[in-house]
Amino acid sequence: MSWQHTALVVTATALLSACTAAQPAPPAPQGAPRAAGGKPDFTGIWAGPGFVHTGKDTDTANVRLYTNANMAPFTPGGRERLYRKHAGNVRVDDPTAICLPNGLTRQIPSPYAQQWIQTPTQLVILYEYMHFFRVIPFGAPNRPHADDIEPTYMGDSIAWWEDDTLVIDTVGLNEWMLDAFHPDDGGSRWHSDRLHVVERLRYTDSTNASYDVTIDDPAIFEKPWVERWAMQIKPTWKILEFICDDNDRCRTGNCTDADVQKSAGSQ
Repeated sequence: MSWQHTALVVTATALLSACTAAQPAPPAPQGAPRAAGGKPDFTGIWAGPGFVHTGKDTDTANVRLYTNANMAPFTPGGRERLYRKHAGNVRVDDPTAICLPNGLTRQIPSPYAQQWIQTPTQLVILYEYMHFFRVIPFGAPNRPHADDIEPTYMGDSIAWWEDDTLVIDTVGLNEWMLDAFHPDDGGSRWHSDRLHVVERLRYTDSTNASYDVTIDDPAIFEKPWVERWAMQIKPTWKILEFICDDNDRCRTGNCTDADVQKSAGSQ
C-alpha cells in the first residue's frame, strides 16, 4: 500500500470516527468489570448479536441480518452490487456451504459463541464458528493502519478507547458476503473491497453491552450507516470444537443429500 493510500485510510478513519461517534457516552455502569488499568474489561465468553439474550445460562439462536431501514442511500449501481442473484454455483451463491469463510460482517451476527481475551496491549477474539480469530492491537485513536495490508476475510483491525467505549476499526477486507440474506433462496448480499467497519462496544450493565456496527462502503452506499446490536456475557459457556468439513455436503461445489434427506426420500 502506498503512502498516498495510507493517508487516505487515515483520513477516512478519522472522518468515520467523527461521523459515528455520538455525544460523549456516560461511564460504564457500576458493576461492569474493569481491567487493572481502569478500562472496562471485555474478557469472557459472549453471546453476540445472533442470540436472543435471555439473561440465563442457556440462550436461543436468532440469526440477524443488517436492516434495510438502517442502510444509507445507494450510489449509482450500488444496489446491484449489494444484491446478487444466485448463479447456480454454490461457491458464489453461499461459499460457507463448501467451508469457505463467512467474513467479518457475516461473522459478527452469527449464532455461535465468541471468546474475548483482553490485555493492556491487545484484544483477541476467538469465534466458535469456523474457529476464526482476530488479534487486535490497542493504540492511539484514529491512528493509521499498517501500510502493507493484505486483504483478508476478517480484515486488518486496530482498537482504541474513547472513555469507556471500545472502538475497533477494520479495513483491508475482501469483497465478500455481507450477511446471511437469502430472499427465498434466490440471492445474497455482498459488500465491496472498499468496506470500512467500525465496531463500538460499551457495557450497559454488568453482563450486557451495546454493540454498534458502522458500515462504510463507498462503492455501494452514499454515506456510512449504523446497525445497533447487543452482546451478553455467559460465564458458564465455553467455545466448542467446530469442524466445518465434518458436515461438508458440497465439497468442490458438488452437493449431496444429508442422511436425513436420503431417509426422507426413501419413505
